Parts: sequence; C-alpha cells; structure tokens
Amino acid sequence: MLNRTVFFISDGTGITAGALGKLLEHFPSTNFTQVRMPFTDTLEKIKLAQESILHAADENGGRPVVIMSLGDIELRNTLKQSNAYFIDLFNTFIDPLGLELDQKPLTGAGIAHSVMGTKYNDRMEAINFTLNHDDGMTNSGLEEAQVILIGVSRCGKTPTSVYLAMQFGIKAANYPLIPEDFERGALPAILHKHLDKIFGLTIKPERLHAVRNERRSGSFYASLDNCRKEIITAENLMRDAGITWADSTSRSVEELSAIIMERTRKPT
Repeated sequence: MLNRTVFFISDGTGITAGALGKLLEHFPSTNFTQVRMPFTDTLEKIKLAQESILHAADENGGRPVVIMSLGDIELRNTLKQSNAYFIDLFNTFIDPLGLELDQKPLTGAGIAHSVMGTKYNDRMEAINFTLNHDDGMTNSGLEEAQVILIGVSRCGKTPTSVYLAMQFGIKAANYPLIPEDFERGALPAILHKHLDKIFGLTIKPERLHAVRNERRSGSFYASLDNCRKEIITAENLMRDAGITWADSTSRSVEELSAIIMERTRKPT
C-alpha cells in the first residue's frame, strides 16, 4: 500500500478544504496521513507549512497532496513553490466560475460558509434546536422542526440529526420508538400531527445487536431476539402510518442525510 501525506491548508477553519478530502476515498490502495493546517493566513505560517510539506516528502518518498483554500493570491503562489501535488479550490473552481459569471469572487476567510448554503447563525440555531430535541427530550417547539426522525433506539437517529443541522441548517428532531409504543401499536401521540415531517430509520437486527451490546452487554435490550422483534414492529408502525424509511446499516450519515433531503424535498 502506498503512503502519502495529505495537507489541508486554509486561511480559515479548513472545513471547505476538508470537504474536498472526500476525493481521497476513491483511492483505497493508498494510505493517507492527514495533516490539517487551518488559519494559515500569513507568509510566516506559509513558510511553516512548506517545511512540513518538505519533511513529509522526505518521510514518504513521494510528493504530498495539498488540498488548499487560500484566498490571498500571494500566499497561494508562495505555497505552490513547494514540491507537492496541489488541489486548489480557487484556481480549480472559484476563479473559472468568476470568469464565466464575469465577476470578481470574494476571497476572504469564511466566505464559503456565508455565501454557499445556510448562513452560520442559521446553522447554529438549527444545531441548538436539534440538540434540545434529541431522543424525544422535549415536545416544546416541535412545530418548528423541519424533519423528525424516528426509529428504534441506537439506529443512528442522533448522528444523522446533528449532521443535517450542521451541514444543511435543518432543524431536525428525533424520537425513539420504545416498548410502550410497540405495546400500544401506535406512534407517540405528539407525532400524529407532524406526519408530513417524519422520516424513519431502520437497521439490520445483527448490526443493532452489536451496537447495543457495546452499551449494555448481555441485556434483554441488546439481545438479538429483542432487536429482531423491535425492528419488525417499528417497520410495521411506520408502514401503517405511511412513513418512508431508510436502512442505516451500511450507510454513512452523509448518505442518510442525502436520502432524507431528497425524499423530504428539503432545500440545500
């Protein structure tokens, strides 16, 4: 397996450059060591980055990959004097788009998070809402929810809700389906007037058993038989209520969120 060091170098938080790092997943035969260098916004910091790149090249015997998001052209050009393979957000994407639109692009740190997608304050509000409405914690303000996730305990509702809030600014609540709901044969009463917002998650019994066993090993809650019964009952409840669901067993939160956004038609 090849070894390469990947640098994420940005004059801001590096979140945008980090997102481009998904490209690395297409090359599973290479072992990537990731180095993140946010707030690289002076020539002095660029020089330090160059030293790190040189050191990594000596260690690996191959050119490092540098995924960069630097608005200042002087900083960009100075960094590119290093012996590395560069993926430059501005040169590759933003500058050509500016030519097409006949506009000079903004280049300040953090621009991507204020121009593209939901604004920072909206995301923070969504995150606070989601954390306050995790696991059916409260019904207060539930009418503000844009998405309500339901499913058995430990099927991935919380991480998916948080990702929706952080990435898309979606106010996402989530409710676990519990034994009382199964005995009653109905969803929690508070959810009946929000059926148009509800999306379900399910999971394979074997995977749920493994996840629950890590939390409460040997318990009835984690037993494979109980996991099977809960999943069957939960899917029947969702089916009877006309709720769409997705299987979280082998899907990442990114994949689940994309499915939820598409099927609930939430704007990005």
